[in-house]
This record gives sequence, structure tokens and C-alpha cells, in this order.
Amino acid sequence: MALNKLTDAGIKSAEKKARDPKAKDKVLADGGGLHLRIRKTGSLTWFFVIRSGSKRREMGFGTYPDVSLARARDLAADARQKLLEGRDPIADRATAKEPETSAEVVTFGKFAEDYIKSVEGGWRNEVHRQQWHSSLRDHAAPLKNMPIADIGTDDVLAVLQPVWLAKAETASRVRGRIEKILDAAKARGLRPRDAMNPAAWRGHLALLLPKQPKLARGHHAALPYKEATAFMVELRKRPALAARCLEFVILTAARSGEALGAMWGEINFEEKIWTVPAARMKAGFEHVAPLCHAAISLLEALKPEKPKSNDLIFAVGGAARSNMAMTMLLRRMDHGDITVHGWRSTFRDWAGDATNFPRELVEQALAHTIENKAERAYRRGTAIERRRALMEAWAKYLTEGASANVVPFQAAG
Repeated sequence: MALNKLTDAGIKSAEKKARDPKAKDKVLADGGGLHLRIRKTGSLTWFFVIRSGSKRREMGFGTYPDVSLARARDLAADARQKLLEGRDPIADRATAKEPETSAEVVTFGKFAEDYIKSVEGGWRNEVHRQQWHSSLRDHAAPLKNMPIADIGTDDVLAVLQPVWLAKAETASRVRGRIEKILDAAKARGLRPRDAMNPAAWRGHLALLLPKQPKLARGHHAALPYKEATAFMVELRKRPALAARCLEFVILTAARSGEALGAMWGEINFEEKIWTVPAARMKAGFEHVAPLCHAAISLLEALKPEKPKSNDLIFAVGGAARSNMAMTMLLRRMDHGDITVHGWRSTFRDWAGDATNFPRELVEQALAHTIENKAERAYRRGTAIERRRALMEAWAKYLTEGASANVVPFQAAG
């Protein structure tokens, strides 16, 4: 009986050929009853053939490379030994699992919740936390009730393939999050320590999934600033809290996460200043933002009689609004082609094209990290009143459009 006919190189070559649209499912024999089934869908599954008279049964050993060639051979050798002893390896495996039925089975969904709770303290804002929950809920639902120990490559592919090309960036993030969860499960001893992570990209899913369209990272579709006035007229007609949050984002040129996490204690109404803590800033530094009259009026209209300092400004039931609420608002306003973050680009384009405010002042208003030494000098002093003039001019433009009498900032002589 010839054994050990297969090699990893040979398996990879056969897998590559199987991806040809004209190819058919193929079975490779390693010898001694061990086989590898290669489907044109990209899945590779180990199985052991047990023959008894005219009956033929298959005993699954898992997917390749989650179960390596060497491991599959060990499992096949164990099954052959049991057959020699007159035992049924399939029945033995079922019996061995019976005592575990009374123990709690840890599912992917339960472990994912525990994992998020264990690491979310290091995340900067509520939006990131919500994105983890929502992406797994919306796109990894088939894994939720599966025992985390049983999840294989085919299961991960079933989650990713429907959105891999249609929602490339979302799919990539979901894959990365599943990989982290499964790695954490391995570290906890809930998955075999010598098995490959079925959500790993390099050398694994990279070979099984098509190339995605290039992601336009760092670019967010923005509204031309000449259309901003008409947009604000429509936005201010909408009473929803998401509309007020978006209006605040636009008036302050802030990132959505900074605004969504804003608390009443961060607002100094007397000095008209909003202090965003370092933990919620992308650069990791506290940001002091002057508030224009329009932003202060917006906040005063929302302010409860006795707000607590740690109460969220833009919240429903005490929980921060999801960034998706503003995205859906844009869609309802027939502006699904732009993004919330894109308003920062609209502000920057307006400041550069329609005013003479210095670039370094605009960059500071956007809370960008400044590398140039001369520009960093503006960081030493917060330049609050200079930036206040910029933000008042922006608010005036949003209300009056091209007719606004924008007074450019003049450097002190």
C-alpha cells in the first residue's frame, strides 16, 4: 500500500488548475485511504475512506491548509489503526465527543462579544466600537452561532464572497476583524494552536479570492463648495438629531467621530470654545476649536436645562449616534454620492479658492499634523481668535453663499 503520495507543492498546483472555469472537482489520493477533494469553488477538504464489504463511508478531517498535510496523515494513521483493531473510527470520534455535549459550546458570536469588551478600552471613539459590532452583525451573521472551534476556510469564504467585490473596503475590514477574533480564540485555547487562521490573508485567502478594485483610501467624496449654501438650506429644514450633528460637523470642519463623542462638559459657552480630548483625536493631541455663532446657537437649542458634563450632545437614549445615521441622511437628501468626512474637503477647498486665509491656519482648523517648522509655530499658540475669524467666515458663506462678504485673514504686521 503506497503512502504519502502528495506534496504541498503538488496540492497548490492542483488547486490552481481547479480554478479554471472549465475544470471539474478533483480528488487527490495520498494513499492508505486519505484523500483531498478540490472543488472548483476553491475549497480543499480532507477525507478518509472506510470500506466494509460493498459499503463506502467518508470520514472528514477538515480543510486544507487549516489541517496540514502532516496532520491529515496523522489522523489517517490513527483511523487505520482503529480499523485494524476492529473498531469504527467514525463511531469512536462521535463517542469521544459525547461528554462535551454537556459543556457550554463557545460560539463565534459569544466570543466576539467577549473579545470586543476586552480590547475596546484602547479604542479612541464610540464610532470605531460601533463599526466593529455593526460590521460583524451585518456581514458575519452566518458565523454567529457556529462553534468557534469549527470555523474553517469555507465558512469565512461564505461570509466574504458576496461582498468582496461589491463592498471591497467593508469586506476587507470584516476579514481583518474575523482574523483577529479567531487569533484571540487560538490564544485562549479554543482553537488548535498549530492550525492556520482561516481568515488569514497572506498565503491563504489571497489565493482564493479575486483581486479587489483598488481602494481609494484617504479620499472621501465631497460636495463642491459652491453647492454648500443650497445644501445647508435643505439640511436646516430637517429636525432629526442626525441633521443637527451633521450641521455641527460642517460648521466646525470636525471629523464625525469627534462630533459624535462630544460631551456637554467639553463646551465652554462663555468663551465659545470646544475642547476635544486627545483620546478622540486622530493625531492623539487635544484640540481646542473656536465655535462660530451658528455652532453656539445650534448647541444652545439642544442643551438640556441641567446637562451632565459627561452626557453626549448628539445622543439618543444615552448612546452615541452611529455615523451611519448621517450617511443615511445624506442619501435621503439625494446626496448619497458624498460622504460626511468629505465636508472637510469642501471646507478646505473653499478656504483655498475663495479666501486668502493662510494655509497653516486652515490646516490647524482641520487639526492636521503639521510637519513644517514654520507652520508648527502656530501650534505653540492656539491662535484661537484667528481661527475663529476663519470659522465665522465659513459659517457666513454657508448661509449667504457667494454674496457673503468674506474678509480674508490679514497677518499682523
